[in-house]
Amino acid sequence: MKTPKRQLGDTGEGVACRYLEQRGYRVLCRNYLKPWGEIDIVAEKAEKLHFIEVKSVSREAGQGIGSRVTGYRPEENVHPAKLKRLHRAIQTYLLDYKVPEDKEWQIDVACVYLDFLTRKAKVEVLENVIL
Repeated sequence: MKTPKRQLGDTGEGVACRYLEQRGYRVLCRNYLKPWGEIDIVAEKAEKLHFIEVKSVSREAGQGIGSRVTGYRPEENVHPAKLKRLHRAIQTYLLDYKVPEDKEWQIDVACVYLDFLTRKAKVEVLENVIL
């Protein structure tokens, strides 16, 4: 049985995938997992690979969707240790899938704000995050 945190994460990743696909991305892989790290979403758009870390939050009773109301930014949980594990997983993905060395890629963070009461979500994508 999945924990509430894992259920929130899975829901957020699903919302992020739909959001990306509506904007012309092709999702290649979800939850690429290795003992040393995980990539939530691997997608491609315009011949560039996007390694996407998804951070999801749900609204509390009485609060709206978005960072301005809650004061909490999901990307604040992308800390240096997480970035290190993500970088290791990306390097492994590139080797596993024999991605050409000249293939362009970047790391993005998808912040997903979920409101389960109204069944609405807001997605913000921070593009090309630098390690």
